[in-house]
Order: sequence, then C-alpha cells, then structure tokens
Amino acid sequence: MNLRSKSEPMRALAPELLARFVKIVGEKYAITDKAAQKSYLVEMRDLFHGQTPVVLRPGSVEEVAVILKLANETKTAIVPQGGNTGLVGGQIPHHGEVVLSLNRLDKIREVDAVSNTMTVEAGVTLQRAREAAAETDRLYPQLLPSEGTCTIGGNLSTNAGGTAAIAHGIARSHALGLEVVLTDGRVLHNLNKLKKDNTGYDLKNLFIGAEGTLGVITAAVLRLVPRPRSVETAFAGVPSPQAAVDLLGLASERASDSVTSFEMMLRAGVEAAVKFDSSSRMPLAGNDPWFVLIELSSQAQSGLRGVMEEILAAGHGKGLVLDATIADSGAQGKAFWRIREMFGEVQRHIGASIKHDVSVPVAAIPAFIEEANAAVIKLIPGSRPLPFGHVGDGNIHYNVTQPEGSDKAEFLARWDEVNAVVFAVVQKFGGSISAEHGVGVMKRDILPQYKDPVALELMRGLKRMLDPNGILNPGKVL
Repeated sequence: MNLRSKSEPMRALAPELLARFVKIVGEKYAITDKAAQKSYLVEMRDLFHGQTPVVLRPGSVEEVAVILKLANETKTAIVPQGGNTGLVGGQIPHHGEVVLSLNRLDKIREVDAVSNTMTVEAGVTLQRAREAAAETDRLYPQLLPSEGTCTIGGNLSTNAGGTAAIAHGIARSHALGLEVVLTDGRVLHNLNKLKKDNTGYDLKNLFIGAEGTLGVITAAVLRLVPRPRSVETAFAGVPSPQAAVDLLGLASERASDSVTSFEMMLRAGVEAAVKFDSSSRMPLAGNDPWFVLIELSSQAQSGLRGVMEEILAAGHGKGLVLDATIADSGAQGKAFWRIREMFGEVQRHIGASIKHDVSVPVAAIPAFIEEANAAVIKLIPGSRPLPFGHVGDGNIHYNVTQPEGSDKAEFLARWDEVNAVVFAVVQKFGGSISAEHGVGVMKRDILPQYKDPVALELMRGLKRMLDPNGILNPGKVL
C-alpha cells in the first residue's frame, strides 16, 4: 500500500459551475487559493495528500442542502470534512473533489440539563461540547486526544472511540438524534431527545460510522451524564497483558460501573514518551515491562480512593500488580494521562511505524499480542511491536516499529505484508481490522477479505439507494 496517496489529475470543474458553488457560500467562505487550502488537504500524520478546486465553508444547514443539490444535479464529487483529524484518509480529496468543510456550523443550539441532552452542530469541537456540558454540571463522556480540533460531526461520521468507551461507549452510544442533509438536498430532521422512540427503523445509525458516504451530518442531539464528584487515577506496573486483563476483571468486580478508563502500555512506549516529551516523567521507579492507567469516577464525593487502593492491593496480592501509584491531585492525574496521550506523537522519534487499529474480545488480548508479535518478528526479524490501547473494550493499537538501523522506506514498503500477518491473527480471534479509526481509503481494498459478503452487499445497496450518482466521498469505505 502506498500511504502517500498519489492524486490523479484534478477533476475539471467548469468555471461557471465553480462560480455557482462559490455563490452559495460567498467568496469569503470559498477557498480557491492553493496555499490557503493546505490545511484541508494534508492528513495530520502527513500520510495522505489531496487536491481540490475549492473548499466550501457553508454557514448554515440550508447552504449545505443547496450545495448537495447542485452537486447531485451536476454529478460533482464532494468530500465532507470536519476537523481533519481522521487517520485513514477518509476526509482527504484524493482525486480533486470539492471539499465541504463543516467547521462554520459551530453553534451549540441547546443544553438541556433536565433531559441530559445537548444539541450541537457538526462543526462544534469535542472540547467545546465538553465545556458546554460542564457549564450545566453535566459530562459529555467522549474523550479523545484531539478534542481541541476534532468535531462532533467527524466523531459521529467515523464512529470515534476514545479512552472512556469502557464505561460510556463510542460515538454511536452518545447520539440520540441527527440532522442529516441527503445527497439530493433534502434534510432528514431527526433531532429528537428521546431514549424511547419505537416508530420504525433507527435511521440515524445509517449515517454514524458511514464516513460521509451516505449523507452529511449537520447537527446531533447528544446524550449527557452527570459530572462525577470524585475521580481517582492510578498508574500501575504489571507483568504481562494477561495480568492487565485479570486486573481489569478485579477492578470491575470491586468498582462496578466506576471503572471509566483502563489503558495498557508497553514499557518501550512509556520510555519513549518520557524521553521525547519534556512534560512527561516516569511515574514508577522499577523496570516493570507493562503498565496500566486506571481511572475510576463516581457520583459519591468520598470513598473512591479507598476503592482504588483496595483494587491495587488485591492485584498486588494476586501477583497482578508489581508497583503502583495513585495521583494525589488532578494535575498529577493529568500527568499520568499525558504519557498515554503522547504515544502516537513520540513513536516517530524511535523509527518508522506500521500502525494497526484492531479489536479482539477482551479475553483474547494476551493471546492476540503473543501471536501477533511472533508473526511480525518472523516476517521482519528485529522489528519491534509496540501494542497499547483500551483493554476495557478490546481495542489494541498494534503498532510495529522498524528494526533499529534499518531503512525506513524499505520497512514501510512492507506495510501490506505486515497487515496480512497481523489481520490473520485478528481474524483468528474473531476481531475487527478497524476498531475506532474507520475504513477510509487505507482499509477499503482489503475490507472484502474480512467483512461478511452479505453485509458488504447490503452496504453497497444502501450506497446505491442514498447516493445513486456516487457523489458523496467517492472511493471511501467501499
């Protein structure tokens, strides 16, 4: 797989048609200057580059509807885009499509603390949504490292996961209703706050996770939860992935629904974070091979620290915990999280990395890591597996770093080979080749090898029905 996408010649957009698109949003919000377009055309890891005749930045749902109606009538391809934080190339105009940026749709229409809902437009960043919920003493429980840039529309379109999924679920779990502009410009008004609505098909779930291929999400009603009154964060050394899984079971037994995050990290990744991020410090003094980051939260104002201490003590007694420390303050808790959040950033300092976002049943995590490690090292002797991720929901970011001293380009040229051996192990354990990042273009061509053929045919049928002219994010997912 060639990660740096080679864009085909830009699709010609007749000057008079370009002028019609520009007129819809106004010249101020239509970007045709190539230098000004750059931030919309390059993926955050610099793996995918695109090109476009124009970036359209509508300021209302009505403008989105007019744009799509014109695009459908003229068979003009459109790539919807939120914060451009996607990791599989789904938001990039690889072949000169028109970019439809939703960032100006950034109104928080309502926060209803009684109903525990919030209605926001697609361009609202995750951070703003969380802040708006906090102002009414509520929590919007999705949590991603890119929260300052990623948008609600993008989160829903990719069905984003995050570090709090063990307790609160992924993006799909947070949406009660959607407003969606369809390909022909019609608007699906489905912004209800209801937890119970048994009036037929649950249409919103067609568009969540569809990566902008079936319609454009312009607003959503999001589910809120009460803000926790107490939070405890611990950083623990463990001997193995099996110990981490067993400790998760123990924590779940002792703390029930209070376990809101449970992250596992290989020592090599933690050491890289400490070495290359000036703000990170090693929390423990020993040589523990693996670490877990545990967060508990509760509506009770006291007693949670005792629960955390009990979990760690019980884990130590069973040989699951080698060493541990509990954050004494919110700042120290954030310092623990800083290490985990820097994993993606610091890996580039230790070598080229072939990355995988996979999931397996929680019980299969240790065996998956053991077998994947063996398969990868057999394929490329000296390669350095660096698995980490969300133990509580089985989502492992299984990254493989190049052998020390090897050629970066030669290593990355074997991306497909590494994929094949890793995904074979994922498939063996009944897992998924994409846990939270989506399909985009990165996994589009291999999806048929791992997806049920009947499911694929149903997906293609939905695409034909909702986008008969194939204008919405063409070449992505399918």
